[in-house]
Amino acid sequence: MNTNRLSETLCASLNKQMTKEAHASQIYLSYASWADSEGYEGIANFLFRHAQEERNHMMKFLEYILERGAKVKVEAIPAPPDEPSGVQDCFEKVFAQEIDNTKWIYKLVKQSFEEEDWATWHFLQWFVKEQTEEETLALNLLDKIKIAGGSKASGDSLYKIDKDLKDMPDDAELAETKTAAKP
Repeated sequence: MNTNRLSETLCASLNKQMTKEAHASQIYLSYASWADSEGYEGIANFLFRHAQEERNHMMKFLEYILERGAKVKVEAIPAPPDEPSGVQDCFEKVFAQEIDNTKWIYKLVKQSFEEEDWATWHFLQWFVKEQTEEETLALNLLDKIKIAGGSKASGDSLYKIDKDLKDMPDDAELAETKTAAKP
């Protein structure tokens, strides 16, 4: 008996996203290793945590595909891009990677909607919120780096950012949680 409840095209797209999440994890690992080698322990810690978070996202896709009775296809992932040239470049690359991932999540949401696969559409809503958080977090970090001087930030400024990132929460506060009393 065939228990697959995913279309062939949606299954292929979910598998592709699973691979993209694995690639994102490798990118974060690469940037974390770079940060650590440059002496940025806090930035490295932050990026290592996000590498694990991306791996968890990969596992969510894997488990969902299996739960829907479909076939998981594990594929090779590309090598991460070149190392960042500095802290600002690192977070610009992180932000760009998150924007790219958001575009792919939106394509999946649209595809599940068009196929009227409401279970998959519902599953993907968590990722829509997650990507909003990831983009907001990366953008907030870029703002702090720009305030600190951007690519010309002083050692003291980068030290402070590095120290702050070591224990910074991995979630960003989103607009949907704001009120007139708590802007």
